[in-house]
Amino acid sequence: MLWDAEADVWVATSEDVPGLALESGSFDALLERIKYAIPELIELNGF
Repeated sequence: MLWDAEADVWVATSEDVPGLALESGSFDALLERIKYAIPELIELNGF
């Protein structure tokens, strides 16, 4: 995860989970979104 100062948001991407690209103004909110997105993306990607 990284902070995008220009957009004023936290950004999460991953080479290990194709399609993961999330952003949020709050680090905690981003973690919560990731918690639900990763299992869905793993299923959609057929892992």
